[in-house]
Amino acid sequence: MVEYDQVSPWWTATRRADVRPFLAARIAITRTIRAWFDEQGFAEVETGILQVSPGNEVHLHAPRTELTGADGERATRFLRTSPEFACKKLLAAGEAKIFEFARVFRDRERGDLHLPEFTMLEWYRADATYDAVMADCIVVIAHAAQATGIGRFSFRDRIADPFAEPELLTVAAAFERFADIDLLASVADGKGDRAGLAAAAKQRVRIADDDTWSDIFSKVLVEHIEPNLGQGRLTVLFEYPVPEAALARVKRSDPRVAERFEIYACGVELANGFGELTDAREQRLRFTQAMDEKQRRYGERYPLDEDFIDAVDAMPEASGVALGFDRLVMLASGALRIDQVVWTPPAGDA
Repeated sequence: MVEYDQVSPWWTATRRADVRPFLAARIAITRTIRAWFDEQGFAEVETGILQVSPGNEVHLHAPRTELTGADGERATRFLRTSPEFACKKLLAAGEAKIFEFARVFRDRERGDLHLPEFTMLEWYRADATYDAVMADCIVVIAHAAQATGIGRFSFRDRIADPFAEPELLTVAAAFERFADIDLLASVADGKGDRAGLAAAAKQRVRIADDDTWSDIFSKVLVEHIEPNLGQGRLTVLFEYPVPEAALARVKRSDPRVAERFEIYACGVELANGFGELTDAREQRLRFTQAMDEKQRRYGERYPLDEDFIDAVDAMPEASGVALGFDRLVMLASGALRIDQVVWTPPAGDA
């Protein structure tokens, strides 16, 4: 195992020697994945980092800046938390298969699995179901492992075989198995029954008086579900309840759940994908509700990107996924922390 020197500055020769094997793995993985997307007929795109809105999820926080025009007028802009809005505008414009290695930014995030600036690998398929990008994910993850020659992923004493057939598990089944909670009993008419979920979860997690349905859901997920996922093999967790749909469409055959999935290895979330919502009215409603909750909780809200909402109505049926590229490199290279697999640390880090 590589001994990691945290005392010397990151740019010293000894410190670079510690992480050089991980960076060599990053190079190999990047080349392999780019080649695979090229073989599949995807176009690699580069979308803008500065955005009118960084995204409209309650718990995502973005750095902001100010642009000054030639006339001296100032305008607030945000560093994106994802290239999603721009990529979906490209789908509306007629692009069919696109991917991007995107630099993204998130405030209030730092740790073994989090950096405030990191690389997100996102891709989208027009006229494809979300099963298609699920399958893509499994292939991409296996290609990363092949690129480094690693036989298994490991993290904090957990292991996963990236080449084994993945476990397919609905969110409802995971709550039943690992927390003994009938999750969908607390979901109706696109809303969560807070009292119902609180009663079911009170023996599992600590519930505060002001916790919402989503807060309780997240506590159970983090404390009881996620640690059990991706053990021995990858886990595809799918059919998220509608209150957690984000930008995914509701499943036609069961209006209690959405076409959303996440993929886990060794208890680590690697990817988050959707059968994409193409109803602009519904998207506006979800964003507005999320920003109302963000205002209540954090005292701030982000503007809506009206151009994006217009583009949602013009989008074809599509599926897409965001994969944490640095996390994938970490698992496929044997690194212990995410900061070991980036070329330079975020500004201010040693």
